[in-house]
Amino acid sequence: MKKSWSPGWAAALLAGLALLLIPVASAGAAGPEAIQGRAPAAVPANETSSTPAEEMIEFDVGVVPRDLPGAEALAQEVTDPTSPDYRRFLSPRQWVSRFSPTVKADIEVVRSLRRAGFKVVKVTPDRMTVIAEGTAEQVEAYFGTSLAQYEVGEEEVRLASSSLSAPANVAPLISGVRGINEVRAKPANLTGAADEANSPAWWPGHGPGHGHWPPPSGEEEVEQPAGFRPGKPCSTYFGQELASTLPAFGDGFPNPLSYAPCGYKPAQLQGAYNLSSSIAKGLDGTGVTVAVVDAYVSPTLYGDAVEYAKRNQSSQPWRRGQYREMIQRPFTKTEECEASGWSGEQTLDVEAVHAMAPGAKVLYVGGKNCTVALYNAVQEVVDGHLANIVTDSWSNGPEEEAGETEQSREAFNHVLLMAAGTGVGVQFSSGDEGDNFIVSGKQLPTFPATSPYATAVGGTSVEIGAQNNRLGETGWSTGISTLCTEEMVELGGCEASELGQWLPPAPGEYDYGGGGGTTNQYAEPWYQQPVVPAELAGRLGTGVMNRVVPDISMEGDPSTGMLVGETQAFADGTYYDEYRIGGTSLSSPLLAGVMADADQAARGSLGFVNPLLYHLAASGSTGAFYDVLPAGNQAVVRNDYLNGENAEEGVLTSARVLGLEGATEYFCERPNAETGECEVAEEAAQESLSAAPGYDSMTGIGSPGDQFIAALSSH
Repeated sequence: MKKSWSPGWAAALLAGLALLLIPVASAGAAGPEAIQGRAPAAVPANETSSTPAEEMIEFDVGVVPRDLPGAEALAQEVTDPTSPDYRRFLSPRQWVSRFSPTVKADIEVVRSLRRAGFKVVKVTPDRMTVIAEGTAEQVEAYFGTSLAQYEVGEEEVRLASSSLSAPANVAPLISGVRGINEVRAKPANLTGAADEANSPAWWPGHGPGHGHWPPPSGEEEVEQPAGFRPGKPCSTYFGQELASTLPAFGDGFPNPLSYAPCGYKPAQLQGAYNLSSSIAKGLDGTGVTVAVVDAYVSPTLYGDAVEYAKRNQSSQPWRRGQYREMIQRPFTKTEECEASGWSGEQTLDVEAVHAMAPGAKVLYVGGKNCTVALYNAVQEVVDGHLANIVTDSWSNGPEEEAGETEQSREAFNHVLLMAAGTGVGVQFSSGDEGDNFIVSGKQLPTFPATSPYATAVGGTSVEIGAQNNRLGETGWSTGISTLCTEEMVELGGCEASELGQWLPPAPGEYDYGGGGGTTNQYAEPWYQQPVVPAELAGRLGTGVMNRVVPDISMEGDPSTGMLVGETQAFADGTYYDEYRIGGTSLSSPLLAGVMADADQAARGSLGFVNPLLYHLAASGSTGAFYDVLPAGNQAVVRNDYLNGENAEEGVLTSARVLGLEGATEYFCERPNAETGECEVAEEAAQESLSAAPGYDSMTGIGSPGDQFIAALSSH
């Protein structure tokens, strides 16, 4: 899509910034002023070491928009379906002209940074972000703080030990700084295999070593991910293959349970969400561009997507010119960001968008790392209006709550505000840890999904029948019990006296689920007020109504997930194969595909869709949403290979409860890295997310109903 910046505007900006190249005599500056608070985790008890003075740090300095109230009012006017200005979006040039900081403000900030010795890498076209880099020593001197390494969750990251300040002449111009506090985003995808984060602590790791793939010349190598295959038997569709030889799960659950699906294919997902006939008639996202933003890029990303469509979506192949990439290089922080772990995310996102919108164009945007680069990538799409829809299947997790501040979030929130005003819908996965208590000890959702200008996409467990029909859909919240077998006894996973028992007994223990809950970061936005129950918005007990996530949900359960195809490193070589995957990383690109279809039906971008979604929910629009209700006693059996590839080293059999509610969650502040046992007393809390009629904290409004696209496109 052609950028809409005018030549005159670009020339003016370049002329202004050219002044930055002129040496400026140093002048006495007034005393520094505070611009940003201290990260909550930056306390002496968490500090491990000082940050080396020579460490290079790239960071973003947000510059305050010129008319923030005006920009907020515009965003409401153009996204409210009851407004006369609904969908009368501004172009990026128009938005910048009305609301962005002045060129003079940017020059002042850049000049101040250059005086301090920083390299100014870029000023974004919207003028709201100055990207700069310098040493830790320079950062400490300029921002009036000290830097150190701190333990945050299971990571060690760099944080500023005190609030940040800036010279008095530029401090009022700065909205916040991101990147000095190091917060690493993670892909929100899960295979649900036994070696993932919240699996039983006794589980032994038997995964094969990583293979290698030649990177572009001169670039740091990104490994191909370790191979994974879903265990057999598994079901072609929900309920197809019964586990009739296994012991009864008990506690009122059906007997026998069915084996988990092997992984849903595009036709099944299209059928479940009532898209099959409309896609066959050409309502397939044609004319719409979806941007997928992740870190790095797999060298086989497009080839894998083409091969996957050939095998599983043969009547809807990729067309010439339908896919392109925009990659930030050179890659950095590949070890800290676990670069190979992003390959599965990229593959999932691209294939999921095409599964639901086989006619849409897909722009893959790869950040050079998993920190500030991801935010810069989203901003680049918004600035150039390169896509109607942006899907982000990554989350900062609980580390964000501990490592960021109100001001550092605000700079990116302004970018999302611009997206709303210019007709770009930005989606974020809501996370895969439920209410986050099991990983942080706090029941709080995290940014960016919590932004009032982002669509937070939660997860469900969809049950698709033999005719590609939706049999039912529950909130994704998993309870897990493992079957004690002779193999497990030999591995030390259970005792001989427990043979044939499900451990723990039904309904098992909480494992993971779609992210949701009430945030303390933002007040309840105007569009949620008529729909979200007061007990949810006011759950924090502060007397303030707050934003609640998710907004809407789609398939995300790893035990009912999507089949994807990817080149992986197996014990016998590196090659293409297919496996089942889930997480809200699946939910967001699936919804992005559906929204591409809706944009085509609406003959133009629907943009930031939250106000429309809540308006439809408040008006009781028939068929727009599938109301996800409590699941009752539902579960599937799944098998996982101990080595991730085949049954040679054994199989773990587990029961996965669907839509688990009210379970006791446990948080360990200090787990032993080798044994997994908690070295301090565990904290416990009752899981806070639940499904209910109407809006609920587990799935939001629900999932797309049979008339979802018709309802959206009629406004």
